[in-house]
Amino acid sequence: MKTVKGPGVFLAQFVDHKAPFNSLEGLCEWASSLGYKGIQIPTTENFLIELEKAGSTDETEGQEYCDALKEKIGAYGLEITELSTHLQGQLVAVHPAYDIMFDNFAPKAYKNNPKARTEWAVDQVKKAAKASRRLGLKAHATFSGSLLWHTAHPWPQRPQGLVEMGFDELAKRWKPILDTYDENGVDLCYEIHPGEDLHDGDTFERFLKATGNHKRINILYDPSHFVLQQLDYIAYIDHYHEFIKAFHVKDAEFNPTGKKGTFGGYNDWIDRAGRYRSLGDGQVDFKTIFSKLTQYGCDVWAVMEWECCIKSPEQGAREGAPFIQQHIIEATEKAFDNFAGGDVDKDKLTRILGL
Repeated sequence: MKTVKGPGVFLAQFVDHKAPFNSLEGLCEWASSLGYKGIQIPTTENFLIELEKAGSTDETEGQEYCDALKEKIGAYGLEITELSTHLQGQLVAVHPAYDIMFDNFAPKAYKNNPKARTEWAVDQVKKAAKASRRLGLKAHATFSGSLLWHTAHPWPQRPQGLVEMGFDELAKRWKPILDTYDENGVDLCYEIHPGEDLHDGDTFERFLKATGNHKRINILYDPSHFVLQQLDYIAYIDHYHEFIKAFHVKDAEFNPTGKKGTFGGYNDWIDRAGRYRSLGDGQVDFKTIFSKLTQYGCDVWAVMEWECCIKSPEQGAREGAPFIQQHIIEATEKAFDNFAGGDVDKDKLTRILGL
């Protein structure tokens, strides 16, 4: 067994143009004051990390930058849990139907140019592999992107071979990236998430198979996304614990009515049957989750991700650190029933069995 590390916090939802949320130093001081021990850093925010420097082809320059970044963050009593390329990972695979909306995630120079946008995204995720290694990180968080999501509930029916072709193409795009992560000794953790081609267990297995079971494919586990899908998020750990290398602690609830259910009726988040909530305000059984992760020896940081349609991010962050701390289980090194002890005595064993 292994004790889950934490509490950590994903900074993406807290970045703002106002202090203390507009600088690395400000966010570090804020997170540390609330009791967090780690920060997950979105690589799209240049003031948090300059990915071009951290992932530079110049090994000396890149290492010097990463060493200085670690030292700056460490001065606040914090560690980097993982880097995140969620937005860039999304852009590795975008169906044309979503081009206009996903252009918002790309720099101006790549908008209205899907081919150039994809090339930029692939380069960004590769740079994050080098940056992670230089920072001493073993796992990285990202999205898979999606070529097939528009066919998840198909009408008309999907033609034969479409799903297989979609996952073959997804694997083709990700294999060179995965190889880069392997070269740098870093596991690539895909957040299993609605809207992504990797959104449950079956799709994760499809992707794994399509890549030839690439050894760097792993999972960022976030139970909130399974609540919204009505998927058994506890049994998911039983199935895939060996792949869980990152963990978002986020709550959710699902309250269907006679008017709406899983698909949400095109409502805003506050009016949907399934919605994300601050920690402790939803329906996720975190006690069992932390028990399972500890039992299976999952080497993960428990990182709070705030997304709530009711509670403020400030209150959510204040409550998040103690919530996680209260759920972390110190893995026992002693068996409570090992009172008999002693060496193996075969004669004694045969007498106990009456042989």
